[in-house]
Amino acid sequence: MGKRILIVDDSEVVRQQVAIALGQAGYEPVEAVDGADGLSVLEKRDDIEMVICDVNMPVMDGLAMVEQFRKTEKGKKVPVMMLTTEGDPSLIKRAKAAGAKGWMVKPFDATLLIKTVNKITTS
Repeated sequence: MGKRILIVDDSEVVRQQVAIALGQAGYEPVEAVDGADGLSVLEKRDDIEMVICDVNMPVMDGLAMVEQFRKTEKGKKVPVMMLTTEGDPSLIKRAKAAGAKGWMVKPFDATLLIKTVNKITTS
């Protein structure tokens, strides 16, 4: 199996689309429904090698999740990319400050997503 990538998004459709693209590219997708669920998955599993995260979600948004994850030892090593409908420069700046390695706006192009994931996971 390929590298395991956690997809954190409250939209089941988006999670499925990302999971299909990742699976076809040889990655193994793991899913979480919001930021709190994403943190829970990251705490329990040591095999997650990248996180793709939405910004706007109930319970805990993606930026709060990334900021909290970065405070952990594991969070300093696992790259995070934001995948969102947001294009607000202040949110992008906040994500970069929190350590996000990339920002992609939905709807996304699967080929570009995989190219970005390949770049992030090999750098």
